[in-house]
Amino acid sequence: MFTSAWVAWIGMFVVIEGAALYLKEPGDTLSEHVWKWFHTAKGTVPDRTTRLRRFVLVTFLAWLSAHFLTVGTF
Repeated sequence: MFTSAWVAWIGMFVVIEGAALYLKEPGDTLSEHVWKWFHTAKGTVPDRTTRLRRFVLVTFLAWLSAHFLTVGTF
């Protein structure tokens, strides 16, 4: 059941991202949303939450990488 759910989730991502890439509108891809949410986009005006947002992003990506590379040990 979970394998089917993950495949469906990945399929949805491919469809959404594919449509965004095809339409080529500003701010429609996942990358553009991440850049906006974590204040890394060009022209983003930093505010008092910028450092926290970036820290959360870096921490999550570091944990996710370690988690995958250590087969769940970390």
